[in-house]
Amino acid sequence: MWRSLGKSLLPIKEVLKHSGMSTDDLYAVELIGGATRVPKLQAKLQEFLGRKQLDKHLDADEAIVLGASLHAANLSDGIKLNRKLGMVDGSTYGFVLELKGEGLLKDENTRQLIVPRMKKLPSKMFRSVVSQQDFEVSLAYESEDLLPPGVTSLMFADYDILGLADASEKYSSRNLSSPIKANLHFSLSKSGIFYLDRAEAVVEITEWVEVHERISMWTTTQHLLLPTRRMLKLRIFQRRALTKAKKRTFRVPLKVIEKTTGAGMPLSKESYAESKRKLEVLDKKDAERRRTAELKNNLEGYIYSTKDKLESEEFEKISSEQERKSFMEKLNEVEEWLYTDGEDASASEFQKHLDSLKSIGDPIFFRHTELTARPAAFEHARTYLTEIDQIVQGWEKNKSWLPRERIDEVIREADKLKTWLSDKEALQQKTTAFSKPAITSEEVYDKILDLQDKVGSVNRIPKPKPKVEKTVKVEAEKDSDKDKANNTDSSSEETPSADDPATNEPEAEAASKGHDEL
Repeated sequence: MWRSLGKSLLPIKEVLKHSGMSTDDLYAVELIGGATRVPKLQAKLQEFLGRKQLDKHLDADEAIVLGASLHAANLSDGIKLNRKLGMVDGSTYGFVLELKGEGLLKDENTRQLIVPRMKKLPSKMFRSVVSQQDFEVSLAYESEDLLPPGVTSLMFADYDILGLADASEKYSSRNLSSPIKANLHFSLSKSGIFYLDRAEAVVEITEWVEVHERISMWTTTQHLLLPTRRMLKLRIFQRRALTKAKKRTFRVPLKVIEKTTGAGMPLSKESYAESKRKLEVLDKKDAERRRTAELKNNLEGYIYSTKDKLESEEFEKISSEQERKSFMEKLNEVEEWLYTDGEDASASEFQKHLDSLKSIGDPIFFRHTELTARPAAFEHARTYLTEIDQIVQGWEKNKSWLPRERIDEVIREADKLKTWLSDKEALQQKTTAFSKPAITSEEVYDKILDLQDKVGSVNRIPKPKPKVEKTVKVEAEKDSDKDKANNTDSSSEETPSADDPATNEPEAEAASKGHDEL
């Protein structure tokens, strides 16, 4: 405990060290975090800072949670903020760089501090390495005194830089203005993760190129056409070829192969199998622990709720005083065991005691439930039997195609249900409330469902389709003969005769016209 309190001063000492400040430069010290409520910790801080009182203007828990949430929102790409919050974070750890390979300078083989602790996040940086051969890059933590939890090795990343030898061989015959070098680009992410981003070979070549320049010269001449014969000054341009040295820079991407090392190395098959076995054992223990806690809570809850119910007036109607008394004694006995020997009991023991209590309490609770459920079931059955009469009347009135024997079957089943209900109700009235019910609500509902199934089967009988008279060939021939006979009769009736007055109407009209003319 005392060692932990001594270590609690390390963060504030680190802050003062990196900021170059002393305790006298501090204006206020605000305590946040649940652990700051410890009186001994506050006394340690007051003693170190030389203050009589520390500042406590913020809620210790809420400030931590809110700050962590806002910082996470700043880091997240999935949360959209109207504006980024002004937070500047620094690297928790320092990182060093180490190069391995042939052809490297002596000072480049040593460890180099590339990221000092508390460097601003995020950041990008690069290092130039003069070499003509491929080499290795290792990244490690700066100090063993400050490592992430669970990490035992300083080195955490290793890279192979390939392609530098090929680039050197390709451009070595050219006029190199400087040795070939490799630029290593590193990134320190906003989450504090340091890694090698990319590598490239930089080749600078000096080439002599021919450059054409235009040169101007002035000359004088006499203009003969002018009357004054003045002298004119003329500008003449000439071109000449010059040779100049020109530098060209080539950037060749290098291949980077990452080799996981340190705490991030993959496990071997044996280690993986052993770790998997340990996880399975832990999972079983966690499951058993959760099951034990759940059964213990169930047993405790059952005891308290049952005690309250047994003391109510409703349970006095369905249980005798002796029954309630013996049950209460059993509940007290199990409760006493629960808080003494049952503190470290297993899940099976809790289940055993719960089952023993339920074997006594379930019949009582069932009688209590049936006290209201059974009358409701009887009322529902009577209501449905009344509806059966209306259903039968509707069948007889609107569905005359239904088979009569099916309707009579429904009527018989309804009469049986009426008789059964009357008998059971009379039997239940003779049964005491402390005894097992003569009939249950579930039995009543089962009978109703059976009758509903029979009614539904009658309702599902489809209406028969109307009968269609089949046309026989003989009938068709008779119809055709009748049509022919009718046609011949009508034709004979339509043929005009000489004695027919209708046929002589035109002649009569002509005669009348002739008489008029005369």
